[in-house]
Amino acid sequence: MSEQITVGIDVSKDRLDVHIRPSAEAFVVPRDGPGLAALVDRLRPIAPHLVALEATGGLEGVVVAALVGADLPVVVVNPAQVRSFARALGKRAKTDPIDAAVIAHFGEATAPEIRPMPDAATRLLADLVARRRQIVEMIGSERQRLRHAPPIRVKRSIERLLRALEKELADIDRDIDGAVRGSPAWREAEDLLSSVPGVGPVTSRSLIAELPELGTLDRKKIAALAGLAPFTRQSGTWKGKSFIGGGRTVVRTTLFMAAFVATRFNPVLKAFYQRLLDAGKPKILAIVAVARRLLTILNAILRDRRPWQNA
Repeated sequence: MSEQITVGIDVSKDRLDVHIRPSAEAFVVPRDGPGLAALVDRLRPIAPHLVALEATGGLEGVVVAALVGADLPVVVVNPAQVRSFARALGKRAKTDPIDAAVIAHFGEATAPEIRPMPDAATRLLADLVARRRQIVEMIGSERQRLRHAPPIRVKRSIERLLRALEKELADIDRDIDGAVRGSPAWREAEDLLSSVPGVGPVTSRSLIAELPELGTLDRKKIAALAGLAPFTRQSGTWKGKSFIGGGRTVVRTTLFMAAFVATRFNPVLKAFYQRLLDAGKPKILAIVAVARRLLTILNAILRDRRPWQNA
């Protein structure tokens, strides 16, 4: 049986540090067109079974696209999990070559599942949804400044910027609406998700863009992707409290917001939330449970292609 080859890539703004296991070969290429071409040329002949990269806030996108385009098996791994793995190995130094080696070792040891990467249309929708989120945050910040009764000239500046941001938000919403309603598959998915009381267009479109696996995985796997799967700290006979973490932060935040709305307007989840409170659960833990239950419901709705039913 031939050795399986795992590649770890540490992505930074200007360069890619690459480490190959088990040969321990390491090299660096620039994060630009020629560098990506050189990377593909180096990796294709060795036919790796896995190429692992950390999620780095978007810098990894062009690298993933180049590798997927070359039919190389790519997986984007969670930085927090890689850091924990590095600590377990006793490697705490923060240098790029060490990171690349640890990422490769992490990929080899954990064998993360390789999932199909989003196509160009899905990536565009994710970018539009992310941009919408940024604009909403900017509007919130400017409105907060306005509440502090600034001098008249500053107030006029804030008001002008708010008008521009609100116009941009309307334009982005139209772009998102056109993308979703122009795709039969996305239109069906949005209609199914929005059939659940408490889930509106913003939530459904965010999930379509940021969690394309929804409806294709079991409830435990989809909860882990969303960062809503409970984990328990345990050592020997000591057992700590359960907690959530990891996964896709944007998805988890989206589901939390939807869960707050659902506790008011979704009869099933409202009753579930109240039962948890009556049992003495803290509000934040009850909301986490509602978000997890909501995700399970949405996953089943897309899986079965059946809209929400109260009964």
